Amino acid sequence: MTEPSIQPVVRVAGLSKLVPNGDATLAILQDIELAVMPGEAVAVVGASGSGKSTLLGLLAGLDLPTAGSVHLAGVDLFSLDEDGRAALRKRLVGFVFQSFQLLAPLTALENVMLPLELAERDDAEAQARAMLARVGLGDRLRHYPKLLSGGEQQRVALARAFVVEPKVLFADEPTGNLDADTGAAIIDLLFELNAERGATLVLVTHDEMVARRCTRQIRLAGGRIVNGAR
Repeated sequence: MTEPSIQPVVRVAGLSKLVPNGDATLAILQDIELAVMPGEAVAVVGASGSGKSTLLGLLAGLDLPTAGSVHLAGVDLFSLDEDGRAALRKRLVGFVFQSFQLLAPLTALENVMLPLELAERDDAEAQARAMLARVGLGDRLRHYPKLLSGGEQQRVALARAFVVEPKVLFADEPTGNLDADTGAAIIDLLFELNAERGATLVLVTHDEMVARRCTRQIRLAGGRIVNGAR
């Protein structure tokens, strides 16, 4: 019997994003073709304005393309309505952003519990406590984001992203608001957690040293992939 072939967890075909620019049209992304296999760690690199964050938003279904398709775990993202895309993200995706995106009125524990509660998990508090302990914040559970340092806030964000055991983790410049030493510690933790949890990682970064830690680098220039696609 022939074994089934492993399918990409992210598959992109003919993806373009155009926006009006006065009397002209600006092509932010053009004809992107891309496949990301399960367990890969893929860095998306390129100069500022090359389309990195736009690509990440489209891969996650947070934005809509002008043309093309994105399949996430075999599901055509843009065949779904906004609620359908949100439901798929809740089930399959974790996020880490440059700006942390923690909810200010919630404690660290409550921020990490939130995606589990939305998924109606009975073990939300226990899992969130364990995850915060894993990222070194077991003694900061009741602290609000404004009382945490930037590095601590990003640790909470990592805990929130990984606690749902995502199939795919999207990270957009996760060290962009941190100093060099803190950023290096966060990147170490990101890769440790990713190895432990077995997620597929798609990481936007301007840091070439961070990019080299990934299994593959995809380089964008002028809205096109110039290296690393397959």
